[in-house]
Amino acid sequence: MDLGLKDKRVLITGGTRGIGRAAALLFAREGARVAITYNSSAEAAEKLVGELGGPGRALAVPYELRDPESITAAVDRVREAFGGVDVLVANALWFTWGDPGEDDAFQDLDPAKWTARFRANTEGHMLTAQRVLGGMRENGWGRIVLLSSITAHYGMERSEIYSGSKAALHGFAKGLMWERHGVLANVVAPGATRTEFMEQLLEDPATRELVDKEIEKTPSGRISEPEDIAKLIVFLGSAANGNINGEIIHTAGGR
Repeated sequence: MDLGLKDKRVLITGGTRGIGRAAALLFAREGARVAITYNSSAEAAEKLVGELGGPGRALAVPYELRDPESITAAVDRVREAFGGVDVLVANALWFTWGDPGEDDAFQDLDPAKWTARFRANTEGHMLTAQRVLGGMRENGWGRIVLLSSITAHYGMERSEIYSGSKAALHGFAKGLMWERHGVLANVVAPGATRTEFMEQLLEDPATRELVDKEIEKTPSGRISEPEDIAKLIVFLGSAANGNINGEIIHTAGGR
C-alpha cells in the first residue's frame, strides 16, 4: 500500500527513543522527511538523524515541553529547514513515575509540582499543535496524532495527574477534528509497551510483578512492541488515512 508519505514533512516530538523513535524510522522508510525533538541527549538525536537519511532528509531540534518559547523555537526551526509541517506526532512526555516526591498519594503531592506536570503534558501539546495548524490549513492538508495512554480510560494507582493529562488530550482531539481544511486529528492510546523505561521495570523484581499483572489483563497475552504502535501512528499520519478523524484508538492488545 502506498501511504502517500513521499517528501511529507513530519515532526515527531520526543522522537529519540521508544515509540517516537520507531515511528520516525517508519516514516523515513516511507520517504518522508522527519524532524525529531530531543530534551536531553543531543548525541543520540544526531545519531538517529543519520539513520533517518541525514541532513536534508532529517533534523533534530531541542524541545522542552514545559517551555512555550522552546516549543515555538523548535517548530520555527523545522519550518526553516523543511518549509513547513504536514504531520505532527505529539509524543513527548514529562513522566515522573517512580521519582522521589513525584509519586506520592495525590493528597500528599505538592500542588506546584503536579500543576506544572499537568500543564506541560496538556498545554505543551496544545501549543505545539497550534504552531503547526496554520500551515496545515493553508496547504489544505495535515495530520495530527496525539499520544495518550489506556490509563486515561482505565486509570492506574497514583496516576491522577498522568491519566488526567492524557484524558485532556482526548477532549482536545475532539475539538481539533472540526478544523477541516484537510486536517485530521486522532489519538493513539498505548498500553504497556516495551520501551527503554519498560525494560527497566522488567529487570526489577519489584516492578516486574506489576508488568506481569498487566499482561494477565491483556487478551493478546503480551505487551506491545514500539513498532506495533508506530505502524498505526504512521498510517494515521499518512494520506492513506482518508477520513479517520477524532478517534481515540487503544493499542493495547485488546484492552
